[in-house]
Amino acid sequence: MFLRCAECGTYVHPPQPICPVDHSKDLAPAVVSGRATVTSFTVNHQPWMPGPELPYVIGLVTIEEAEYVRLTTNLINCAPDEVRIGMPVRVVFEHHEDVNGDVWLPLFEPATGE
Repeated sequence: MFLRCAECGTYVHPPQPICPVDHSKDLAPAVVSGRATVTSFTVNHQPWMPGPELPYVIGLVTIEEAEYVRLTTNLINCAPDEVRIGMPVRVVFEHHEDVNGDVWLPLFEPATGE
C-alpha cells in the first residue's frame, strides 16, 4: 500500500500529509499490485554488520502503478549475477518480531511465470 491522493490520483511516497501535485489533504492508503521493475542495483560484498550473507543485492525498483514511485530494497531469491535492469520483480515480505509490534519488510524477488 502507498498513500494516494483522492483528488488527482498521485501516489505519494515517501508519505507526507499533503499531495505534492494539487496540495490536497485527501490522502489514503491504496493497494498496489506488488509488481515492480529493477531500475538500478548494486551488489554488496562488504560485511558492514552481522547478519546478511554476502554478497547481496541492493536494488532500486519502480512500482508498476507509478513510474515516479521507487523503493530502495533488497533483491532476493536470485543470484547477484542474474539481476538485470528492467527485470520484473514482485514483493515478498520478511517478518521480524519486535517488542513494539511485528515488522514486515518489503523485499523483491524475480517475477517468474507472471
